[in-house]
Amino acid sequence: MFERDATTGTGGVLRGAGAPAFRLERYAPPEDLADVVERFWTVRWSLPPGVHVTQTVLPHACVNLVAEPGLFAAHGIPSGRFDREIAGTGAVVGTKFRPGGFDAYARHVLGRRAARLGATRRDAVIPARDLLGDAAEVGPALLAAVGRGDDAAAVAQVVDVLRAARPGPPEADPALDQVHRAFAAVVGGRLGPDARVDDLAALAGLSTRTLQRLLRERVGVGPKWVLQRHRVHLAAELIAQAPDGDLAQVAARAGYYDQSHLTTDFAALAGITPGAYARRCADALQGAARDA
Repeated sequence: MFERDATTGTGGVLRGAGAPAFRLERYAPPEDLADVVERFWTVRWSLPPGVHVTQTVLPHACVNLVAEPGLFAAHGIPSGRFDREIAGTGAVVGTKFRPGGFDAYARHVLGRRAARLGATRRDAVIPARDLLGDAAEVGPALLAAVGRGDDAAAVAQVVDVLRAARPGPPEADPALDQVHRAFAAVVGGRLGPDARVDDLAALAGLSTRTLQRLLRERVGVGPKWVLQRHRVHLAAELIAQAPDGDLAQVAARAGYYDQSHLTTDFAALAGITPGAYARRCADALQGAARDA
């Protein structure tokens, strides 16, 4: 049995105006895949006829291998936010690779051919068959397992497929270790307000140039993108947890020098100001309390 991921936050998933339209479950990877996989996840939903809900996600700096009706593919980092319309009944099964993890996995599986996949290309959609060969035919079986409520079976099948395609145990990858160290510095709370790329490079033990090149080559985005996205994710989570809180304090806790900078970044990415998002979250909480 796979353990549910200990992470309880929903960083990147914006709260809608009403009750959640879907159920998200996350599972930790086995040790032999933990160098490249952050977690496995499943989403299922069931809405009344005629009801359509748009769910917005602010993507992380990573690739997701996703099985959904008619498509089993790896999806590169979207250029902007990701909007998905949900209707009827359905399910999706995903593998969230660590930042740089998909690139490392593809290099191990395919060697020099990995470059042709465009593993770090923004908005890339790579058919699972190009990475996993015939094993990619497991896509419909994954959806069937989640559809009947058997997440463990779905995750086990994904694990088997990823293990089978990988020739031997994880290889030493110093570049991937450096990527992990850089992202640990970002999420570890050690960066001060309005920290810059130079500050992140110092914490990661790299020169600024090396950090920029490393993230571009192995992740697909630069360190400035990573810092900004992390701050917006954190701000969105803080607002959702306490929508009546002081937005100036949210800005400071998220690493912004002041509230105006938070507002600019948040609105540009999420398409809504922090204040409007706080009101949406407050309305959702009140609606949930009424329905309880």
